[in-house]
Amino acid sequence: MTMFEGFTLGMVDVGEAALRVRHGGSGPPVLLLHGHPRTHATWYRTAPLLASDYTVVCPDLRGYGQSSKPSTTPDHEPYSKRAMARDCVALMRTLGHDRFAVVGHDRGAYVAMRTALDHPEPVVGLGVMDAVPIADALDRCDAKFAALWWHWFFLGQTLKPAERMINADPDAWYRAGPEQLGEAYEDYRRAIHDPQTVHAMCEDYRAGLGVDRANDDADRAAGRRIGCPVLMLWAAKDDMEDLYGDPLAIWRDWADDVRGGPIDSGHHIMEEAPEELAGELRAFLAGCYR
Repeated sequence: MTMFEGFTLGMVDVGEAALRVRHGGSGPPVLLLHGHPRTHATWYRTAPLLASDYTVVCPDLRGYGQSSKPSTTPDHEPYSKRAMARDCVALMRTLGHDRFAVVGHDRGAYVAMRTALDHPEPVVGLGVMDAVPIADALDRCDAKFAALWWHWFFLGQTLKPAERMINADPDAWYRAGPEQLGEAYEDYRRAIHDPQTVHAMCEDYRAGLGVDRANDDADRAAGRRIGCPVLMLWAAKDDMEDLYGDPLAIWRDWADDVRGGPIDSGHHIMEEAPEELAGELRAFLAGCYR
């Protein structure tokens, strides 16, 4: 089977960055955002299941995969989720979509959330997977969080940058193999072996610990909320419930219309449980576009 059969692959200039994008299908648009250290190819099992009823758009986030890597700044703002959200809106407008749903996994969930918060007019629905808002995650940081998610702080610090260690043996650091990624493996491996991509991925985490958290804190203080429906899904075999109890309760502090639950899967739901995930997304998207 050809990966993303019937989809178009190309580069799209969104102003601040150039994004590699795969898109296809027909119907109302949905933007699918990957997490770390994946590329858009992580959606290769799920996106085609949605494409019969939806126009599916899958980009590499700025800095990831083969998308461009803007120069960074001391505050890491070019890799903030706010900057990536600007890319998302510009991308969808360039493709002719003035209103769209956005679904993000892992780091992509933070970009999806920021897109819905900063750009409420075009976003009709928000899907988030395996993530709670960055500020909430860091507020709850304890010894258990630090033991399970220590990579946040390793990748995010600057005194002893992580890039040198990762680039010494990217396969050993990231560990995922073809038996896990299937047809997406070569695309993923090309990304993790690119030192510029590794640097950009670290910048994503550096922004997360600084400017992204500050933006979340400012929104909470101002009482800003997500106005569209929210679907929150998490992998039952991952650590969401262990860390946060009921993740839906955290998201209800940010939005009135929140639904969701666990999927019997490991962390990479779109690769491991595509049929169940596509079913959940179909049911959610149908309501967003009524």
